Parts: sequence; C-alpha cells; structure tokens
Amino acid sequence: MPDALPSPHRPSAIVTRPGLDERGTVFFAAIEMIRMPMILTDPRRPDNPIIFANQAFQDLTGYEEADLIGRNCRFLQGPQTDRGTVDELRDAVAAQRAIATEILNYKRDGTPFWNSVFIGPVFDDAGDILYFFASQLDITRRWASEQAFRQAQKMDAIGQLTAGLAHDFNNLLQVVTGNLEMAVQSVGEERPARQIARAIKAAERGAKLTTQLLAFARRTRLEPKVLGLNALVLAFAEVIESTLGDAIAVKLDLTPGLPGVTLDRTHLEVALLNVLLNARDAMPKGGTVTIATDRVTVAGDVVAQGLPPGEYVALRVTDEGEGMPPHVIERATEPFFSTKGAARGTGLGLAMVHGFVQQSLGRLEIASREGHGTTVSMIFPATAAEEAPAESRHRPRRGSETVLVVEDGDDVRSLASEYLEDLGYTVLLARDGQEALAVIEAEPALDLVFSDLVMPGGLDGLGLAAEARRRRPDLPVLLVTDDEPRVADGPRAPTMDVLGKPYRKSELADRVRAAIDRGAGQRVAPGEPPHG
Repeated sequence: MPDALPSPHRPSAIVTRPGLDERGTVFFAAIEMIRMPMILTDPRRPDNPIIFANQAFQDLTGYEEADLIGRNCRFLQGPQTDRGTVDELRDAVAAQRAIATEILNYKRDGTPFWNSVFIGPVFDDAGDILYFFASQLDITRRWASEQAFRQAQKMDAIGQLTAGLAHDFNNLLQVVTGNLEMAVQSVGEERPARQIARAIKAAERGAKLTTQLLAFARRTRLEPKVLGLNALVLAFAEVIESTLGDAIAVKLDLTPGLPGVTLDRTHLEVALLNVLLNARDAMPKGGTVTIATDRVTVAGDVVAQGLPPGEYVALRVTDEGEGMPPHVIERATEPFFSTKGAARGTGLGLAMVHGFVQQSLGRLEIASREGHGTTVSMIFPATAAEEAPAESRHRPRRGSETVLVVEDGDDVRSLASEYLEDLGYTVLLARDGQEALAVIEAEPALDLVFSDLVMPGGLDGLGLAAEARRRRPDLPVLLVTDDEPRVADGPRAPTMDVLGKPYRKSELADRVRAAIDRGAGQRVAPGEPPHG
C-alpha cells in the first residue's frame, strides 16, 4: 500500500513535488491553494525545518519561499514573544501531539502580529511521523479588542474603588485644609504662620492626588469650552519654561490655521504639564522638548485608529530622552505604574492624562524607542464653533441669608458652618436627608440647601435636591461632591449647582453667593404661574 504522503526521506521531491503518488499530489495542491496560511515541517530532519509554505503564509509574514525552506519556525519569534508559550509548543512537538495556542510573532519587516497557531502531527499508515502541519491566523485586531475590553473592565473597577476612597479622603482633607485656613488667619507670629502654610500646601498636594485619581477614573466633571490649542500653548509658555527649568529648552512647532477644540482648559493645562514633567525627567542631563500641534484626519481603518472618522487636532510633546521599551509603553498609562521610583513619582501622571483625553472623546498615543526619545500625542476632535470669550472672575461677596448645611460627618459639618457664619450667613444644620426635609418644611425663610452628595439612609444629595425642588421650586441647592459625573448624569434643575471637594473658603463664598442669586432669579413673581 503506498504512503499516505511522500516519504520524508526525499526532501527534494517534497519541494519540487515530482513523482508524488495521487494522494500526495492532491494533499500538496490543497495546501498550496487554500487561503489560510499553512506550512509543513519535517521532524525527521535536524531542527525540524520548514519544507513547504503556501502563498498565504508568505503573504502573511512577508517572506518568500526561498527564505523559508530549511529554517526552523523560531525565526518568527521576537523580543516580546512569550517564552512560556514557546516552551509549550516545543514540548508538544517533542511529544508528537497537536496543540492550539496564540503567540506574538514578527513579520519580515519587524511588525508584530498575534498569531493563532494550530500544530498537528501527520503520520503514515504505519503510524510513523512524517510531518508537522501548522495553520496560522492573524488575530491582531481581535486580540487588541479583547485587551481593550479587559483594560476597560479593570479601569472601571479601579475607578469605582477610587471614587469610594476619594470621598473619605477628601472629607479628611476638607477638615485639615479648612481648619488650617481658619487658624492661619488668627496666628500673628511669623514662624507658626509659615508652619501652617506648609501644612496647607501638603494638604493641597493630597487634594491634587485625589483629583488625578478621579481624572484617571473619568469621574471628574469637565467644563469644556471652545479653545485654540496654539493660543493655549503660547499663553502657557511662561509657566512651562519656569516649571521645566533652565536645563530644558522648549521648542514650539505650532501649525497655523488649526480648528478649535472643545475642552476643559484647566484639565488640559494639567495634562500638558504632566506630559512635560515626564519629558523633563527623561532628560536628567537636559535637552530639548518640542511642543507641536497639527491637524489629523481619521478615515479608512477606524478600528485601528480607535476614533470615529472626522477631523482632529493633535497636541504632541517630544523629548530627546532615553525612550521606553515596548513593555513599559504598554503599561505607561496604568495607575501607580512608574519607572521613577517612589521618591520621584506617583505613577498617576499619564494615567490622569489618559483618563482626561478619553473623557474628552480623544485618543492618547505614545511612540517611543529606547535611546531615541518619546512622543506623547493627545488627539482631540476638532470643532467648528467659535472660541469662547474669557470669563470674568466672580468677586467673593458676603451674605446675610439663611443656609441649611446637610452633612453626616461632624467635622466637615462644623467646618462648613464656621465658614458660612464667618461670611455672615445664618446656618441651620442637618445630619441626613430626612432631617433636612423637616427643616425645609419648618423654615419658609430658607435661602439655600448646601448638601453633601453622599449621605447615609435612603436619601442622598440628588434625592434631597429632587424632593426639595418638588416642595420649593425656587429653593436653590448646592451639592458638594467628588463624584461630579454622577450629578451630571442625574436630573438637573436651574436652581441646582455643584461644588467640588475639597474646597477653599473663597470658593465656597463664590458658589454660595452665586447659587442664592440664581435661586432669587427663579422665584415666582406675584401673579405668575409657578415654575415646573
């Protein structure tokens, strides 16, 4: 009975395929014509070389047949190929058993691709091994989608944990900064005042840390306005140069005539500063950092771009530093991941930038090579709207109205009361939503409800605001929170506003005054129908 396939002891016949029996000819013809990338190797020859590769495999890898024949498949591996997966494949070949797995391989031009590989032995009728047959499938796009989904799940879980921690931490910081702020006003000696000022500065750094955490988790409320990136960079240049120091030269490469972008200016400035600080740290001996802007058009392969088709504007920061290896780039936006050490970084800078850019419907890209520097690009959707005029700052004013403070934390409630009384307001207190509703019913002269969003019991700040509006449509409500998107997603009324936590006395004065004035504008005039 003839062999099922041509004998492995005639390699020249295998390559040229003359004199094969009918079954062998049909087998090779089938592999050669099929569109899935496939190869055959000969385990009876030293190092199990490739003896056949169909055209689909050549198209996938970029190698021609002459480059493939006689080589072991390991040439497809590269620096990021998982060694454990390689060992699994090697063990399966040694045991002459089939295996299916996924492995990172590299094309002839160095491009990595995720390869879904099936390898199986081919035996003759006597049970002797003839070949190993391997089919390949480029699953790079599927793998990228799965990784993005897993990353999104992880980020969501961290975001939920972060929000809970930030609420408690911000309450502590509110008490610390508030009491220090009150104390410094009553201290006359220079030395204690300096010590208190240092304590305030440390507490403010803690507040900035929670802000970065929440920005990473996309749980801060953005206040976007139409901006020109070129104008923002030019206006911010003095701050940039003083922050980076004399050892770093700043070069601007701004493309004229760019469309505007709709972004939160403060968050964008903080994001740009974080990227620039990373660039400075990558050049300990000094160097040049280039800030560039340009126009980006997304079309065609939308999945690869990660953005819907349209016009975009990019803000890019390029340094001349040491660069990053691929495994560091992959983790660069993870929270708390840092290559600087605990003394120099928290690992939140790029995580915060990534969160802000995504929340702004953009994309963060990092391109780097060891020894050749790094480019970080923030890509934002372009807008056709006109740039918003600069806002005039509201001058803090005192008041004499009556404010209801709703807060379950004794220290935070006492601090808010002290702040407001010092500003001239009459203050009423409640520990939860139910107590607050009782005060609202009993005090018709009430001018403002100032409430925390998170409270115990069945009535949180949003529920209290809705119930207060039902009973008193003209009663303004000012919510204080560190979970501002939750407020933005909930029902809003013209008389409701939000204050971020922790806040300074001056911020509270401005927002309370503005909220009361807004409520006065909504009050029902005699003879007019009530507001809905």
